Amino acid sequence: MQESLRRKFLPLLLTGLVVLADQITKWLVSILVKPWTVGFTIWDDFFRIIHVYNPGIAFSIGGSLSDSVRGVLFGLMPLLVIVIVLIVYFRSDEFSVLQRWCIAGIIGGGLGNLIDRFFRAEGVLDFLDVKFYGIFGLERWPTFNIADSSVVICGIILMLSLVLGIRERKDESDE
Repeated sequence: MQESLRRKFLPLLLTGLVVLADQITKWLVSILVKPWTVGFTIWDDFFRIIHVYNPGIAFSIGGSLSDSVRGVLFGLMPLLVIVIVLIVYFRSDEFSVLQRWCIAGIIGGGLGNLIDRFFRAEGVLDFLDVKFYGIFGLERWPTFNIADSSVVICGIILMLSLVLGIRERKDESDE
């Protein structure tokens, strides 16, 4: 396989690993913890594994919309975005190695949650629950999962990489 294609396909291993880890952990929670209950608590209520469903998107936004509207907004549109991102990912040679891995992690998280949206009538299974001590008025951070974590962490790293890359290009052009 030519080097350019290898550099593009290798990070997609992370996509697969994120989807696999996300779905395995959701499956374990679904069989070990009854829905809408706390499975166990660590560090005096700081961290909990719970079994809840989110029919909306981040922070349960849109959870009260009709099933058909949610299906389009939170199912088909994200799928379309992932397809567009993959097209750009493969057509562009501008991304750094780090940026490709970050994009792969974001795609994996997106696919992990899309699987739930298409195959779990209740919505996305969330299970990681962290105490937030009243910061931003939240006693607990909204419950999340492996896919959410991958999207957020890889998204932050990608944004930092893009900002630092812009600075580097600007510094180079100033010389």
